[in-house]
Amino acid sequence: MATNPFSLSFGIEPESFISRFKESSEIENAFTSENPVSYAYMITGVRGSGKTVMLSNLSERFEKKEGWIVIGVTPDSDILNSVAAKLYSRNELKKLFIKAKLDLSAFGLGVSIERGNQIFDIETALERMLEELKKMDKKVLIMIDEIAGNEFVKPFISVFQLLIRKRLPVFLIMTGLYENIYNLQNEKTLTFLYRAPKVVMEPLGIGAVSRSYAQIFRIDSDDAMNMAKLTKGYAFAYQALGYLFWEARSKNKDCTYETVISQYDDVLESYVYEKIWSELSPREKMIVSMLVKKDNAKVSDLRDELGESSSSFSVYRDRLKKKGVIDTTTYGVISLKLPRFGEIAKAWID
Repeated sequence: MATNPFSLSFGIEPESFISRFKESSEIENAFTSENPVSYAYMITGVRGSGKTVMLSNLSERFEKKEGWIVIGVTPDSDILNSVAAKLYSRNELKKLFIKAKLDLSAFGLGVSIERGNQIFDIETALERMLEELKKMDKKVLIMIDEIAGNEFVKPFISVFQLLIRKRLPVFLIMTGLYENIYNLQNEKTLTFLYRAPKVVMEPLGIGAVSRSYAQIFRIDSDDAMNMAKLTKGYAFAYQALGYLFWEARSKNKDCTYETVISQYDDVLESYVYEKIWSELSPREKMIVSMLVKKDNAKVSDLRDELGESSSSFSVYRDRLKKKGVIDTTTYGVISLKLPRFGEIAKAWID
């Protein structure tokens, strides 16, 4: 039996993957141009929007490029030391650093080098390592998934700013939820992040999702489009519905996608929506609760019912929009953006 081409695992690029070519190419072109327009990019979006998959895809693309060294680190460990250690762990780079007499034994990297320049400061160590890599026309791309402000992230960003000011060949891609990116940008010492471009993970094209379903399941275009509409282009929903329908068809080839909708709701709720709901403020939950009862609501009606002024309501609307929960594309109207969020959220507000 063929393997299910869809996946419920976050961050792993599944066999059935709809590429975000435009967004990936934007980052790739920016970093590889003769005079890079930016040395850092931030990828943000709601949980399950495909941030980590895009990061993995970019990692593979840059690893294939000559002269590029891709380093993946976690935000919950000492990032500066991790980057230095991962650079040093590569045999071809270790030889280069030893030849340059960079004594990094103070950081537990290698052994003491006779007549070497022993370095005790991690910032200086990274600077010297990058200087040597620059001579060899090599570039380092650091990737951090699910960034958040903590004791490791803030000093790393500060050092990164200094390194790019010295025009050293180091680049950075970070993914993160809107609120975590926003909080980092508002740190007084990390002002360069305001200038760093962001890629917002918008929904996949409904047409692309429909064509994918039609091809994989060999169903007619109407059924494929109905399935696609059930996902609203939300990346995890595309995977979840496809995964469940594949499993159902492996047991009964005549079943329809409608038979897995209940399971689909359960997966969306337990994997993603419960967490999204728990992270909303009480006022944000109140607005969402009103939309559950009446979707496509007029902004003026919601504002009057809440007793909010135009300025105060716009703050909550903007937060919910950036968290990927609501759609504000229709002037004066708000609707729920995530697929079947209203149906699932009813159990939380009743």
